[in-house]
Amino acid sequence: MAEILAALYFGVMKHDPRQPEWDGRDLFFLSNGHTAPVLYATLAEAGYFDKAELATLRRFGSRLQGHPERTRLPGLESTSGPLGCGLSQGAGYAYALKYLDRNPRRFVYVVMGDGELDEGNVWEAAMFAAAYGLGQLIAVIDRNYIQIDGSTEDVMPLGDLAGKWRSFNWHVQEINGNSAAEVASAARLAQAVADRPSVIIAHTVPGKGVDFIEYDYRWHGKVPDDAQARLAIQQLQEGLE
Repeated sequence: MAEILAALYFGVMKHDPRQPEWDGRDLFFLSNGHTAPVLYATLAEAGYFDKAELATLRRFGSRLQGHPERTRLPGLESTSGPLGCGLSQGAGYAYALKYLDRNPRRFVYVVMGDGELDEGNVWEAAMFAAAYGLGQLIAVIDRNYIQIDGSTEDVMPLGDLAGKWRSFNWHVQEINGNSAAEVASAARLAQAVADRPSVIIAHTVPGKGVDFIEYDYRWHGKVPDDAQARLAIQQLQEGLE
C-alpha cells in the first residue's frame, strides 16, 4: 500500500493540498478503509496536515480514526468502512464526471484489497462501470493474497482474477505493486484508455522488508511492541541502502 499511494499522490494524481476542494483535482477513494494509517501518512507527507498529528492515530478525539472520516480531514473524498463499497462510490463519481459534468480531464482512483473482492457489491459496480464506459475510473487492487482469516485462496478463492475483470470488459494490467515506478506507469497507461474502466492488479508482498511480518495474515491488524517496531524500522532502512 505504501508504494501504491506514493505513486498515485506523488507521481500521477492531480491534487493540491493548499486547495483540497479544487475543482480540477482527481478523486481518490480508499475502499479498504482499515488501511487508513498509510493514507494518513501519505496525506501528511503531501502537506494536507502536520506530520506531528500522525502520533494521535486512533486516540480518543483524534481526527485520525481507524477508518477515514470524510469531514474530519482535508483531502478525504469519502468515509470508508463497509468493505466492497469503494468501487461503487468511485463509479458514481466517474459517471457524474462523464455524463453530468462533462469533464474528461479528471480521473477517479479506487484502491481495494483483494479480500474485499468477496463482496458482491464490487461486481455490481464492475458491471455498472463497464456498461457506461467509465474510462475515468481506475481501480487498483492490492493483490497480497491475505485477508483477516488467512489466505484469500483458502477463504474464498479468487482464481483467475485478471480473467474475471476482462470478462466484465475492463482494461486489465498486472504489475509488481511493490514498485512505485510500475504503479505510476500502469496508472498513466490506464489514463489513456477512454472507452472502458481500468483495473491494475498490483501483486504485493504483505509486510515487505520485515522478515517476521511478510506473508503472515496474523499481522492484518496487529500492533508490534516496541522491540518489534525498532527491528521492523531497522530492516526497512537497511532495505533502502
